Amino acid sequence: MSSLLILIALVALLFIWFVATYNKLIRMIEAINNNNKQIDIQLDRRYKVFESLINVVKNYMDYEKSTLKDVVALRNQAQQAQAAGDQPTRIAAENEISKIASNINLVFEQYPDLKANQNALQLQEEIVNTENKLAYAKQAYNDSIEQYNATKKSFFESMIVNMAKEKLDKSFIYWNLPADQVTAKEAYTVKL
Repeated sequence: MSSLLILIALVALLFIWFVATYNKLIRMIEAINNNNKQIDIQLDRRYKVFESLINVVKNYMDYEKSTLKDVVALRNQAQQAQAAGDQPTRIAAENEISKIASNINLVFEQYPDLKANQNALQLQEEIVNTENKLAYAKQAYNDSIEQYNATKKSFFESMIVNMAKEKLDKSFIYWNLPADQVTAKEAYTVKL
């Protein structure tokens, strides 16, 4: 009778250990999946920050470009009118340039050059921060894979993995950078 109780106790302990190990491996797999989702979030964030930076720079450049084209056209018109002795046309062209200049002052008061540059600088800094967060998320993902692989290859745990291969024997791809990209990242600086 006593040996039967010992056998039942051993089977119960073995079952509890099996369930605990199974659950631990499932939690590790879910942690890897969650860490991978965190990478996706950072990649999406990086895309949105890049898109914002491009739009800020593009909008700023479009305004400058169209203003510059208008000023150059009006300046050419004023010079041609001066050469032809057409003073009213010259004055009209110069007045238009003055209007553009006063509008530039209004625009710069509302969105000064420094503020536009500050936005661009802030977005560039945000890109660097996002890259850092992305690197951290990738490292957490790689670490969780490493921990899972080490656990599933352990002697007793590998027996459980072999019994439930479909659910517990997962393969994950590491986020790695080629050596030349690592060197480039180590030498990375923000250039204005």
